[in-house]
Amino acid sequence: MKKRVLSCIQPTGEMHLGNYFGAIKNWVKLQEEYECIYGVVDLHSMTMPYQAEALKNNTLQMAIELLACGIDPKKSTLFIQSLVPQHTELSWILNCVTSYGELSRMTQFKDKSNQLEDGTTSGFVSAGLFNYPVLQAADILIYRADLIPVGKDQEQHLELSRNIAVRFNHQFGDYFPEPQPLFTEVPKLLSLADPTKKMSKSLGPKHYIGLFEDEKSIRKKVNKAVTDSGNEMEGKMSAGVKNLFTLLKAAENISDYDALMKEYNNGTLQYGKLKAVVGDTLVSLTNAFKERKKELEKDEASVHDILQELSAQAREIAEETIQKVRTLTGLPGIKYR
Repeated sequence: MKKRVLSCIQPTGEMHLGNYFGAIKNWVKLQEEYECIYGVVDLHSMTMPYQAEALKNNTLQMAIELLACGIDPKKSTLFIQSLVPQHTELSWILNCVTSYGELSRMTQFKDKSNQLEDGTTSGFVSAGLFNYPVLQAADILIYRADLIPVGKDQEQHLELSRNIAVRFNHQFGDYFPEPQPLFTEVPKLLSLADPTKKMSKSLGPKHYIGLFEDEKSIRKKVNKAVTDSGNEMEGKMSAGVKNLFTLLKAAENISDYDALMKEYNNGTLQYGKLKAVVGDTLVSLTNAFKERKKELEKDEASVHDILQELSAQAREIAEETIQKVRTLTGLPGIKYR
């Protein structure tokens, strides 16, 4: 049997190139080799201040964009987290085998709570933000996943999931497999406007390229990309130029990458030419996604049906797990009429 892979994404608005090259491109490849379960985790988005209508719209848009990028409903199970209530039931049970100390050491809680307390928002830090790593563990363990695609910077959350699984197994009997990381090579994409910082929507529109952004805007951002800051050491490629080459390689335009790198090493590369090639490459890549997204948006009713059907498939797997967990932990099983 194929090993089961589980990976999820929050519906935080339109995806950008960092999201695609950092995760989604790999998801598409993995579904050819593994049994893949992918989730749009809308419950996680509730841990930070949000608007209800925006969450609803972003969740649907994220699902549409994943389908547009190549997630195939015939090969993968794409679920909406809130449509699988077993996640939250298991989360409560796992909360009872998770220590306060473990959660207080999670770096993402510290980072996000600092954002909320820095005066730019209401300053309200929810218990959900503190407990969300347990829900994240439940997302993984409810499907008894074997492998979790992660970058090196995400290993802390997976380590917590393993610790929770071990503690549960020790207390109630060996049931949950310890999920293992499936390390992926994630290209480090930087802001085109400030290559000292990671590409991120939080920095503002000029710092990222949306995966479904219009051609004119993409070319404008690439043409304005910072190349030399004036502080580079002689003979060392600047962060801005390296970032443009990284985009070429991530988009798998290897022939132009090799040719332009040769020019760079020979000292004959013109940055205008490099930017033009990067612009052409990114426009070609994103045009296919935009066309597919338009088709899906024309028939949202069918997308809703697909998501309901796939989420029902996820519920079947999750319900089998939760019934076993209920038995192991001394809770009564549920008999459905």
